[in-house]
Amino acid sequence: MEFERINPMSNQLASTAQAMTPEEAGAVADRAALGFQAWSAMGPTVRRATLTHAALALESRKDQFVAAMTSEIGATSDWGVFNLMFAVGIVREAAALTTQITGEVIPSDRPGCMSLALREPVGVILGIAPWNAPIILGVRAIAVPLACGNSVILKASENCPRTHSLIIEAFTEAGFPEGTVNIVTNAPKDARDVVGALIDHGAVRRINFTGSTAVGKVIAKRAAEHLKPCLLELGGKAPLIVLEDADLDEAVKAAAFGAFMNQGQICMSTERLIVVEAVASEFVKRFAAKAKALASGDPRDGKTPLGAVVDAQTMRHVNNLIDDAVVKGATIVAGGKADPQNAFILEQIFGEAIENLFGSHLGTHLPEGIPRYLNRAPKGGKRRRGGSRSEEPLDKNVFLEANRPAIL
Repeated sequence: MEFERINPMSNQLASTAQAMTPEEAGAVADRAALGFQAWSAMGPTVRRATLTHAALALESRKDQFVAAMTSEIGATSDWGVFNLMFAVGIVREAAALTTQITGEVIPSDRPGCMSLALREPVGVILGIAPWNAPIILGVRAIAVPLACGNSVILKASENCPRTHSLIIEAFTEAGFPEGTVNIVTNAPKDARDVVGALIDHGAVRRINFTGSTAVGKVIAKRAAEHLKPCLLELGGKAPLIVLEDADLDEAVKAAAFGAFMNQGQICMSTERLIVVEAVASEFVKRFAAKAKALASGDPRDGKTPLGAVVDAQTMRHVNNLIDDAVVKGATIVAGGKADPQNAFILEQIFGEAIENLFGSHLGTHLPEGIPRYLNRAPKGGKRRRGGSRSEEPLDKNVFLEANRPAIL
């Protein structure tokens, strides 16, 4: 049985993939357990050579990857190529790691006795990758586990099953033993049951998940029932701070790139701008002009810097957030609501921040106390150096009360 992925721009069929059941996913884990036995017995030189071949196989599929990302998630060709080349680099780095896995000598109280600690592969690693940077995050979920001698299962995103399947095709071509590199695809309605079955499976020893905080919590709880370690990369609300001495043109460029790259669909996209009052009006004026110049369109035409959001549901969600922000007092200084019939969104800038956003919209916050807070250390406080994008930085620092960490 198969499920369909619909092109977010044309509403036509983008790809089809097997809609696995929990039982079929369990059978994949059984195969991965057998693959682990063969792969873990191979030495570092063989692992390195195989991963090197995988990098070449990925690189050779450039056109296929770009076409799949464009049709499945509305990505631009530039984003597709960047994803691929970054992922190729990850695999080559993983290949280099194979000879760097070492143990250690542990002191012993027994005369003439030496104790050793060895690092060994643990078994089957489950990697659950998202759709927004599908090649980078799909490859990252499996490359280093393979370098360490584990077998892997890539749980593909329901939004880009063809893109993630291309990763497995490339790794299979590289010559891994049968069952070492595996993929599970499922229909969206079955995601909870399929992922749950994989986490519960006895052969799966570790879980790597990149995605939303809400889903990450569910996965962590399920894994905790089996005392299985998880590596979770979840969402955030990344801020960008603009101080009074900033080069505003450079700040605008940095903010636009951080906020609107890949239509704002990146976990560390800039979603809050904190601007000191002295330069706020001029910054917002320049930033609004920049946003208005960023056109979105069909990435297949290659005529616009921005493509589509992943689906119409995302577009409707963002429109609802716009309505909510306006009702709560936000002022729109650039852009407007999207047509509910397509997946192209005008870039938005608000006068105040809005929460829980994953799209091409940005809130600005204009605090009165930022200059004093950033330039003067309170009595007994600690000074933390901050980053600067100025041509001639003035060594701006973040000062905090004693024993409080700096979180920006």
